[in-house]
Amino acid sequence: MIERYTRPEMGALWTQDAKYQAWLDVELAACRALAVRGQIPADALAEIEAKAAFDSTRIAEIELEVKHDVIAFLTSVAEHVGPSSRFIHLGLTSSDVVDTGFALQLKRSGVLLLEGMDRLYRALVKLAWKHKDTLMIGRSHGIHAEPITFGLKVAVWCAEAQRNRQRLVSAIAAVSAGMLSGAVGTFANIDPSVEDAVCAELGLTPELASTQVISRDRHAEFFGALAVIAGSIEKIAVEIRHLQRTEVLEAEEPFSAGQKGSSAMPHKRNPILSENLTGLARLLRGYAGMALEDIALWHERDISHSSVERVIGPDACIVMDFMFHRASGLLERLVVYPQRMLENLHKMHGLIFSQRVLLALTEKGMLREDAYRVVQRSAMQVWEANADFKSLLAVDPQIQPYLNAQELTELFDLAYHTRNIDAIFARVFPEGQPR
Repeated sequence: MIERYTRPEMGALWTQDAKYQAWLDVELAACRALAVRGQIPADALAEIEAKAAFDSTRIAEIELEVKHDVIAFLTSVAEHVGPSSRFIHLGLTSSDVVDTGFALQLKRSGVLLLEGMDRLYRALVKLAWKHKDTLMIGRSHGIHAEPITFGLKVAVWCAEAQRNRQRLVSAIAAVSAGMLSGAVGTFANIDPSVEDAVCAELGLTPELASTQVISRDRHAEFFGALAVIAGSIEKIAVEIRHLQRTEVLEAEEPFSAGQKGSSAMPHKRNPILSENLTGLARLLRGYAGMALEDIALWHERDISHSSVERVIGPDACIVMDFMFHRASGLLERLVVYPQRMLENLHKMHGLIFSQRVLLALTEKGMLREDAYRVVQRSAMQVWEANADFKSLLAVDPQIQPYLNAQELTELFDLAYHTRNIDAIFARVFPEGQPR
C-alpha cells in the first residue's frame, strides 16, 4: 500500500523483514518441538536459536537464481546458522511456513485493527449521547419523512459497530490457524504433535485437516469481514457527505486553520475525508472478491492464490487500519449544527406530521382509504403552493367532524416522535451512558 494510507504501526507488520521474521518464528518453533521429540540434538537447537537470522537483501539475491522465495529464505538462514541448519525445516513444506507465517501476520494485524475498531466505537458512542435529543428531520429516498434525533442516527451506527466488532473478532480467530502437515497434509514426514506444539507456542489454532495449504475459506471470511466493516464506515461517510451539502449543512467535517478546499475557489470546504473513506471501502470490497476467488484451488494445492494474497494481505489490513483512524478522527471533530437541523425540519410547513393526522382520523372512525385521500389532498397543496399544512387541514370540511382545533394542534407535537429515544438508547447501550 502507498505511504499515504499507511500508518507506521500497521505498515511495520507487513514489511519484507516482518514476513521473514514470521517465517523464522515458525521455523524456530518447529525446531523446539522437534527437539522435545528428540529429533534435534540439544546443542544443535541451542546453536540454531542463538544464530538464526536472515538478510532480506541476500534473500532477494538468492531468489534471483533459485526462483523460490522459501528456499532463498532458508539458504540465508543457513548462512547465519552454519552446519546445524540441517535440522531446520525438517519434514516441512514451503506452505507450512508461508501459511502459518501469514496467519501470524494477520493475527498481529488483528490486534491493531481491534484497537482501531474500539477507537471508532468510542467516538460514535460519545457523539450519539451528545446529540441524543438533537432534533432533525429523518429522510427516506432523500426526502423529508418524520422527525428523529441526530443521536438516534448515530446510535444506529453504534449498533452496527457492535456487530462489526463481533465480526472482526470472529474473522481474526478464523484466520489465526496454523499448519505443519507436510507436502499434501498427511503428516508423512512430521508428527501432528509438532503442529500442535508450534501452534500453541505461536498462539494459533491447528488446522483440523489441511492439504498443502490452509483452506482459504478462512481468509475469505477475514477479508469479507473487513469489506463489511468498511461498508459500514462508508455508510457513515456517505451520510456526512449528504449532511454537508450546502443546501443541507446540518453537519460538517472539521476544517483546520490554513486548510484549502479548492485550487480555484477559495470559499470551498469539501467533505474530502468522507469521500476518501468511500473510495477506500471500494478497495476492500474488491479485495474480498479476490479472497472468495482463492477458495477453489486445484487438488491439494496450486499457487493461484499466492499472488493475490501478497497484495491483499498487507493492503487490506493497512487500508482497514487507516479507515478506522481516519473515520475516528472525523467523528471526534465532527461539527454539528443543531439550529440548522431545526430550520430544515420545519421547511416543509408541517408535512412531516401527515402520518399522525392520517392515524388520528382512522382512530376517530374515518376509513383509512378516505383518510389517506383527504390528508394527501392538503399535502399536495403544500407542495404546490408552499402553504401551511395545519392551516389547510383546519379548514377542510371533511376533517372538521373528526378533529377539533385543539386535537389537530396536538398532532403537530415534535415530542411525540422522539418519546421513545430513551428506550432505543437503552437497547443499544444496556450499560448506560459511559462516564
